[in-house]
Amino acid sequence: MTTPAETDAPVHVSSLTRRFGAVRAVDGVTFDVRRGEMFGLIGPDGAGKTTTLRMILGLLKPDAGEVRTFGLDPVRERRRLSSRVGYLSQRFSLYGDLTVDENVAFFAEIHDVREYAARRDALLEMVRMTPFRDRLADRLSGGMKQKLALVCTLVHTPELLVLDEPTTGVDPVTRRELWRLLAELVGDGLTLLVATPYLDEAERCTRVVLMHRGEVLADGRPADIPSRMPGTVVKVTARDRNAAFATLDTASGIADVAVFGTSLHARVDAAGGDAEERVRRLLDASNVNADLRVIRPSLEDAFLYLTTHDTAPTEAT
Repeated sequence: MTTPAETDAPVHVSSLTRRFGAVRAVDGVTFDVRRGEMFGLIGPDGAGKTTTLRMILGLLKPDAGEVRTFGLDPVRERRRLSSRVGYLSQRFSLYGDLTVDENVAFFAEIHDVREYAARRDALLEMVRMTPFRDRLADRLSGGMKQKLALVCTLVHTPELLVLDEPTTGVDPVTRRELWRLLAELVGDGLTLLVATPYLDEAERCTRVVLMHRGEVLADGRPADIPSRMPGTVVKVTARDRNAAFATLDTASGIADVAVFGTSLHARVDAAGGDAEERVRRLLDASNVNADLRVIRPSLEDAFLYLTTHDTAPTEAT
């Protein structure tokens, strides 16, 4: 049974499960989204993020478990939720033959917002699109289309904004700009639920759930989750990265090795200087020259560890 504290949360899901044939796209997922936080649902393609969001929005019915959005059943009471929730999907549909202003007006009317002019003007100014309000949507760049989609999603002043991979396919400059805008919205009191495959974006969130193959691997603050990893991470930068990897991958005392750009991250069953010295001896024995540095494990380190080890879901508070 849902408790009063849970109904006060914008989103509450418990043991949520959804199958597509023999495939469990979402398998026993549990988490709460608290008011005023930027909550990240993180995982690669196929992790179950979009399916989870669609059940939270009432677009899919769960096979098992419970979902409540603002304390309401989103399937049976979706109409009551429409004024409180904004949804920016992976394929948000703008109308290319309408101008920026006309697109905003259309979505305002869908939500029965009559006095929207001031809200529209403020939102267009916030995303720096005021000079383009008479331009057809088809003539906007990809990044500008995404910012217009955000304005259309916000025009009815929702309390919860749900975004499904909002920066996929967006150039790096627009990507930074969108995250700046999202941070401003949270600062103004909006609650955000963001699904993304990018772990660097996850680190911007107040709290994250890491998903893999429909299950929750970890739930907590991004800064806290890596601390649950055992051992010490040593960053290895070698001219011959392949030789360094081959040396460390099967060596005793090296728990695992992962490629990070031009470097390697070796997780060692030792602490601090002892870990670095162990890696140094192994590489020297193979005549591999490398720069070594003990680093704090990143969220990506933790995600790789969790997806390759048979560990129970973790919660970092």
